[in-house]
Amino acid sequence: MITVFTLQTSLPLALIVWLALRPPRNRAGFWMLALCAALMTFATARLGIWLFPPWWVPTLLGFLLVGAIAVCLIRSRQRFWMPAGAFGWLCLILLVGIAGFAAIQSRTALRAARMPEGRFLDLSSPLGPGTYLVANGGAAPAVNAHATLLDLSVARHRPYRATGHGVDLVEINGLGFRADGILPADPARYEIFGNPVIAPCAGDVVVAVDGLPDMTVPQTDADHLAGNHVILRCADAEILLAHFRPGTLVVHVGQSVGTGGAIAQVGNSGNTSEPHLHINAQMPGTAEEPFSGAPIPIRINGRYLVRNQRLVVPDPEGRS
Repeated sequence: MITVFTLQTSLPLALIVWLALRPPRNRAGFWMLALCAALMTFATARLGIWLFPPWWVPTLLGFLLVGAIAVCLIRSRQRFWMPAGAFGWLCLILLVGIAGFAAIQSRTALRAARMPEGRFLDLSSPLGPGTYLVANGGAAPAVNAHATLLDLSVARHRPYRATGHGVDLVEINGLGFRADGILPADPARYEIFGNPVIAPCAGDVVVAVDGLPDMTVPQTDADHLAGNHVILRCADAEILLAHFRPGTLVVHVGQSVGTGGAIAQVGNSGNTSEPHLHINAQMPGTAEEPFSGAPIPIRINGRYLVRNQRLVVPDPEGRS
């Protein structure tokens, strides 16, 4: 994970530094490098996992890029349109390749942000007042790790396909950070740990699991993928809420819960890389394979949530 954090920042930053300090001396190379930096910044902003550095870093990179372009234009080093030698042409060809790759990634990110056609469910926020970052969400694996399970040609995906449109939420503080450190081992050092989980719709509890331990980050429990969790049946659909803190479940099977009713607290149980809340909707699965039902896309508070978007849940009483 730390490698991902490093690459998503260093790739666009390297292009911006190149543009600022040693730009090509021909205009074609200069503008192609600027295009590469812009596309790479956009692609990593959409596809990267901005848990660390925080979500606003791509915006900062964008301002740095604009500044680098302005400085280069003021200096006006580019006297010729095309490269004058073999090395210049090789650089231009390399930049065209980088721009093409970044453009493909940007297109993938934009397409993944479109809500799938067909049925969807509107849900209320499963978390109380706060600001939450979408760690996974969207219609393709590029922005949502759960979407890989939508490929039913892979046999091992079928028992878990219900989670294919799942959304993972982490809380961030006023500075945009979701934890005290880059990847602290103690789950309690994450902003969302211990936050109340509430029912996103009115329904009946059909599954309630508790007693599994919180995992030390980044260890996972591959034998209990959802960890402590609840499945809430709302009308004909089921809502999975997962990765609760052990001992905090306050509902039981057969209990009716209203929208906003208390469920549990966010923890780090199950197959989770760090504390977060997982939520997805599905048609009912089977008793043997409860996550095998047909997946249903969801909107939370009227929004189809995609990776790196922020969900702001206001305090109804206006408290800060």
